[in-house]
Amino acid sequence: MKLLALLLLGTLSTLAAEKPNIVLLFADDLGRYASAYADPEQPSPNDIIKTPVFDKIAAQGARFDNAFVSAPSCTPSRGALYTGRHFFRNGSFSQLHSRWQKGTPDPGDKIVGMPETLRRAGYHVGWSHKWHIPDRLIGGKKHQYSPKGNRISTFSQQVTRNPDIRGQIFEDVRSNFQAFLKDRKDGQPFFYSFNPTNTHRTWIQGSGKKLWGLDPDQLKGKLPPFLPDNEIVREDFADYLGEAMAFDQACGVIIAELEKMGELDNTLVVISGDHGIPGFPRGKCNVHDFGSRVLLAMSWPGQIEKERVIRAPVSLIDLAPTFLAAAGTSSPDDPDGEDLLPCLVKGWCDGHLRNWALIGREVHVGNAREGYLPYPVRALRTPDFLYVRNFKPDRWPMGDPKMADEEEPDFSQIDENTRAAYADIDASPTKTWLIRNQDDEGLELVLREGWEKRPAEELYFLGLDPFQTDNVADDPGFAEELNELRKQLMAELEKGKDPRLDDAFDRPPYCVKGR
Repeated sequence: MKLLALLLLGTLSTLAAEKPNIVLLFADDLGRYASAYADPEQPSPNDIIKTPVFDKIAAQGARFDNAFVSAPSCTPSRGALYTGRHFFRNGSFSQLHSRWQKGTPDPGDKIVGMPETLRRAGYHVGWSHKWHIPDRLIGGKKHQYSPKGNRISTFSQQVTRNPDIRGQIFEDVRSNFQAFLKDRKDGQPFFYSFNPTNTHRTWIQGSGKKLWGLDPDQLKGKLPPFLPDNEIVREDFADYLGEAMAFDQACGVIIAELEKMGELDNTLVVISGDHGIPGFPRGKCNVHDFGSRVLLAMSWPGQIEKERVIRAPVSLIDLAPTFLAAAGTSSPDDPDGEDLLPCLVKGWCDGHLRNWALIGREVHVGNAREGYLPYPVRALRTPDFLYVRNFKPDRWPMGDPKMADEEEPDFSQIDENTRAAYADIDASPTKTWLIRNQDDEGLELVLREGWEKRPAEELYFLGLDPFQTDNVADDPGFAEELNELRKQLMAELEKGKDPRLDDAFDRPPYCVKGR
């Protein structure tokens, strides 16, 4: 028995040495916002935010400047991350809240998922807070570790009411992680995902300045041109950045715990988010950069070279194959994502990365359009272009512009809590202001990019148009690029058997009224 115990201990030690721990710190609704992204030549909200934890992970490893989600909506984005597959290949969880006709076979049921694959490879797997996908795909309900609750997800509400609770909230984060570690076998590698929702609305108006010292006036001239640059919008944005800073500090608590227990040097740490900013035109639910580009940094001491900057477009579908490769295994789910380790560890980036990201969505808010119909869009983001295909240009991209059960829009009673008009834009002070003032002069660009109907094809040349407001799809000078990107996108959709190609997302089991 003693010999057997020694052999077992040796096996576990070898396993731990060969297989790194993997910690995924994943924010809800958090786009590409971190102080590491500040650029003196390109004024942006990143100029005023302070995220020392993200910045440190980026400096100790790699920062990705062009990381994109598979879908700018919670469920399909998270489903794509945990499977490594394009969102439309995931059955019921291709759309928000896993809309699906009950009793119909679900192709998503056959998917194993990255956490379960890691478990089969010997990992202790657990998670905390949000999931929004079948819980088995994130690690299983019994492996959810939140014994101290989820106060981090209501950070500004909690701390505004009681400033003394700030420290307790971050101790909750630590305690939840410690509860996860308590169930780990000695020497066992682990995968833990931390998924707070404080960057998802609603947060307390004015909390960015009150709790984090973010002066909204410092955002003057730093917002993208498709947002009104006024005091209401600036304050709304500053409050959001404050929540991002709270997330960053929470990440620091977990990383400090890893360091304290001597595990940081054997841990692949990843910080990212599931899509762009909520409650703002062109943000969440949009395939353009403002809605689909997210922060991403990875560190793995001794493996990933320090201060690496990856500028090539990557997708969060690449995380599952990368994690599994680091663990010495592979996915059984036929992933579309690619292993990033050859680029990160060996420096094989040029000529080895895919160098584009596929983005799209179907349903977000179920009743945003009459008949519960989705807004079908697919896009390719390359280093130089964004190509967008709107499959149903007759539909409103952000939802119908009317209140519930009204023949004509009547916005006289709208307040900051409404979701009835343009329902795919989250309720917010920014949205309320824009609806109330949409007849004002000078808002043509804002309204066009925010919620008006869009052409069947969009093409943006990023070298001259980084904010993607000048559609050159009809410009003869870009005809060749348009044709090539169109063919590339359609080839990828056909390869993945995208249900949109025969409008299956418009019918049951995908389109279910009242779900």
